[in-house]
Amino acid sequence: MKENTKSKLFFLLFIMFCTTTFGQDNAKFKVVLDPGHGGKDFGAIYHGFVEKNIALNVALKVGKLLEQDDNVQVIFTRKTDVFIELTERPNIANKNDADVFVSIHCNGEAKKAAFGTETFIMGPTKNASNLEVARAENSVITLEKDYKVKYAGFDVNSPETIIGIGIQQEANINQSIDLASKVQDGFTNGLKRKNRGVKYAPFWVLHKTAMPSILIELGFLSYQQEGAFLNTDEGQDDMAKMIAKAILSYKKEFFAGGGSNDTKEPVAAAVTPRQQPVEVKQPVETPVAAATASNEGVVFKVQISASGRSLDTTPANFKGLNNITKDASTSVIKYFYGATSQYSEAKELLEQAKAKGFTSAFVVAFRDGKKITVQEALSKN
Repeated sequence: MKENTKSKLFFLLFIMFCTTTFGQDNAKFKVVLDPGHGGKDFGAIYHGFVEKNIALNVALKVGKLLEQDDNVQVIFTRKTDVFIELTERPNIANKNDADVFVSIHCNGEAKKAAFGTETFIMGPTKNASNLEVARAENSVITLEKDYKVKYAGFDVNSPETIIGIGIQQEANINQSIDLASKVQDGFTNGLKRKNRGVKYAPFWVLHKTAMPSILIELGFLSYQQEGAFLNTDEGQDDMAKMIAKAILSYKKEFFAGGGSNDTKEPVAAAVTPRQQPVEVKQPVETPVAAATASNEGVVFKVQISASGRSLDTTPANFKGLNNITKDASTSVIKYFYGATSQYSEAKELLEQAKAKGFTSAFVVAFRDGKKITVQEALSKN
């Protein structure tokens, strides 16, 4: 009897060991999709186009595309037309220990002249139009019971009052910028939508998340032609495919969990660029420096920042650090410190960068001029 008990105990311990040892390697990439508004909160309404419906439809389509990848787990803050309190949306992401949080919205403005896509990350800004977008999205809190207690200290009419960024959130800023950049590049290059850029704004829903987080404005419902595009199945399919493609590209680049590195692209109907209200030619900036120091083998670098500003790669602009390169091939310029074929040396470079004040810096890897995951680089190096 005792031997039988010991055998059962050994078997249970063995199962626990296997789960602990190998479970993380098989972990899925968790994506929280947050369709803005819902229920009694309609969001922007222009020309009969309703933000809450378009945001939900696009989010559901994104989720369906992502779920074609067996290594992705999709979690929705809502899947139907229901009202979800603003404070609950980031809570859902945090409770599920999500890898990314993607909130989907539509824009609107009184003059009914603006159009184009823009993607936001959390951050303070003095830009009037950015603050107006944040004010509009944050105003939903007034529909909640006891909102003055739950959101004490936050003035919905002055969203710049959110100025504190937590340590965890600060560490996620670069990744948030990278994901936002991928989304905008997809909209611009894949669909020829007007690119209004990657921007900072003080959104409550992003302020409270503990992972890389973005808020996508699909376009302006107030501009009738763009609103009509976003209100069609074809338009929603197109936007959803670009969002899903960006998320999967981010997963391949940053996620070190289980599954193959050969991420499958979402399968959807062929995307045909839609006609724009006005032909907008996007400025093309030639990269000042290649993303890698060599086109042969694996090269590790330390990404210290990402910004829409183009800076000279002089030590004076980077707190005394030299050997700075930058990649301006996307809508957000990325700055890198150092270059080495040894991961141990890359970690030393990372510590040097953090000591200089770049606390959110992280190691990135390239192979033959193309960015790969650090895990993949270590397995092939």
